Amino acid sequence: MKILVCHNYYQQAGGEDRIFDDEISLLESRGHTVFRFEMHNDSIRDRRMLGVVRDMVWNRRVAKEIGELVRREQIQVVHFHNTFPLISPAAYYAARRAGAAVVQALHNFRLVCPGATLMHNGKTCEKCVGKWVAWPGMLHKCYRNSHAATAAVGLMLSVHRLWRTYRRPVDVYVAMSECARERFVTGGLPAEKIVLKPNFVRPDPGAGTGEGRYVVFFGRLSKEKGIEVLLDAWSKVTSDTRLLFVGDGPLIDRVRQAATEDKRIEVLGWQSPDDVYRIIGEAACVVIPSIWYEGFPRTLVEATAKGTPVIASNLGGLSEFIEHGRTGLHFRPNDSEDLAAKIQQLLADPAKLSELRDNARRQFRERYSADANHESLMAIYEQALRTRGSYGRQAADHVGPNSHALPSVATEASD
Repeated sequence: MKILVCHNYYQQAGGEDRIFDDEISLLESRGHTVFRFEMHNDSIRDRRMLGVVRDMVWNRRVAKEIGELVRREQIQVVHFHNTFPLISPAAYYAARRAGAAVVQALHNFRLVCPGATLMHNGKTCEKCVGKWVAWPGMLHKCYRNSHAATAAVGLMLSVHRLWRTYRRPVDVYVAMSECARERFVTGGLPAEKIVLKPNFVRPDPGAGTGEGRYVVFFGRLSKEKGIEVLLDAWSKVTSDTRLLFVGDGPLIDRVRQAATEDKRIEVLGWQSPDDVYRIIGEAACVVIPSIWYEGFPRTLVEATAKGTPVIASNLGGLSEFIEHGRTGLHFRPNDSEDLAAKIQQLLADPAKLSELRDNARRQFRERYSADANHESLMAIYEQALRTRGSYGRQAADHVGPNSHALPSVATEASD
């Protein structure tokens, strides 16, 4: 199969970037011909705001490039990961008109929330879900803490809701959890087009030993990840067990300060993939204390691949993928006392830790291996091709806004 995979990199690397690379590698290893289309937010720095907003809504140049690539290479499926802000939804129409089926991964909540996290003031928030105009997000400056920036994102969402972009040219959406799927359906995406597919790890890193007996958090050190909850919980843990932080982010200084006050805390920063797997594999458990609706964090599948039990917030996708008492433990979201109790409970029960490790590895092999993921991807692409075929080539040529009647924000203009 010929597949084009598209991704707009953020300025700070994250899990979406790894998933983009991993899925391409997986597809290539199975004999598919894969083309990459990449953009990076670093290019925004030297541009005027008006041009960036225009391209966020409708990037005519990128759409043309993608359409020409699809026609020239006779690509069958275009799989989008992140289109925000530079690829833009215009690329859906271009791919469809050029004859390809369109798949969009739903890694975050951008299509129903300007801030993409369904959070406000440290709590889950769904006030913009389902609204034609995301005025609560604009009011609260949910994107980059800026009225103007949030309004720009809100404009993009409103324009494409008006044009029915999120219902017509996309053949299949890929959500990470049932929790996410429900919110996207409430937000207006067609339920019949949303399928679930978890993340995966390739190659299999093998089971760890857990002999390090420490607790580890790895990932982005940011508010929505529950860093403050974990630090507060650790102050209540009486064990002399170490707590390791692997990663970087906006709260790195807060974590470093905690490490100066509590010698049990160690801040390791970013580590190589091999070192991350070694650290995870030797840990007694991994903590994922998120306070937002996680989809399917890569940290979870990596921990599962090493057979390391996870203690996670009973929230969003984490509630679905961790079987409490079988592959890990849940704690009440944003409840540091409950988290501390669960950590101490697990550390005090070596037999239970061993049982959880065996179950986590079994779950990985059954659900999150490369073989399982390739099978899921092929089913998704076949569904997209069927949807594309049933829609009809002639109809696809008329999908989308009239190119001669686009709002001024989408017209050609110099930056």
